[in-house]
Amino acid sequence: MKIIVLVKYSMDVAEIRVDPATCSLRMTGVPKRFGDLDKGAVEAAVRLKDSADAFVHVVCFGPAAARSSVKDLLAMGADEATVIEDPYEGSADAAVVVRVLEAAARMCGPFDLILCGFASDDGYSFQTGPRLAERLDVPFVSYASQLSIDSGAVVADRDLEDRVQTVSVPLPAIVSVAEEAFVPRAVTLLQAMKAQKKPANLASLEDFGLAREGLEATGGYSPVEESGIVVNRGRRVLKGGDLARLADEFIDVLLSEQVLVEKGSA
Repeated sequence: MKIIVLVKYSMDVAEIRVDPATCSLRMTGVPKRFGDLDKGAVEAAVRLKDSADAFVHVVCFGPAAARSSVKDLLAMGADEATVIEDPYEGSADAAVVVRVLEAAARMCGPFDLILCGFASDDGYSFQTGPRLAERLDVPFVSYASQLSIDSGAVVADRDLEDRVQTVSVPLPAIVSVAEEAFVPRAVTLLQAMKAQKKPANLASLEDFGLAREGLEATGGYSPVEESGIVVNRGRRVLKGGDLARLADEFIDVLLSEQVLVEKGSA
């Protein structure tokens, strides 16, 4: 069984700061990494590998620097990784990215299953999985919290607001995994050392029969403006030595901010 996992090497959004005077984003020096959503998709693939004798191939459309960091994903249990060097430096829109991933999936195939996070840590466009499924003409299941393989089909549990929905679709298929559903496993030193010997390939668009000019004609995205939002906190301070009185004041603050609602007033 062949599983392809799509991951994104992007900026650590938690490290982005906003200039309070100009509301401009301070992007200089922000580190890049594979986000928790990407690692969750790898974790889901490795769990299937443990139960279904699968080969896990990680694919990343990103900078060449991702090639060294992808070793962390190989240490989790993936078997091979390919980094397709991104000439757009992360600025390409979903239409372009999906065409690159489509070419990679076809060349790395035949595949049985493609896994990805339900969104990326930086863009949160939610488009990669469903767009790629449309391009490859395979079934798509979103926001899966549990996965298994049964009789040539992938069975997925989807946590909805008031229930759990179980769906089954035939392979090959694409599944996006839910946030925090697959907690990435801890990696031992031995696993990290073994990962250094696993193949981590660096490829170009040309290796997949693609040209930058042709891809740019398919994209309709152009950045207009980037600005941050400064959120001013209430900073309410309660002082005094009477804990019971402070507790009452604290509850009053929560009620005034509508964090709590009095019984019968909702």
